[in-house]
Amino acid sequence: MELSSMPQFDRELVFTMRTVLEEAMTKVPSELVTISTKAFLAECILKAAAQGYTNYADLLTAATDHIQTIASMFS
Repeated sequence: MELSSMPQFDRELVFTMRTVLEEAMTKVPSELVTISTKAFLAECILKAAAQGYTNYADLLTAATDHIQTIASMFS
């Protein structure tokens, strides 16, 4: 069985991704702030980084573009 390779991120990028996640969470409506929401946005950020997006603005956009998706899941 072949395991898919997981991307390796350097320490600086991991710090950037964590910071982006915290900022993205500040943009989520308070009634939607849950651990599930945070996990969903973290996944969005990780996927973007795996696709080569490594700067703060691009990663933040990757997360915040999905806030409406989260809102629609709860409505």
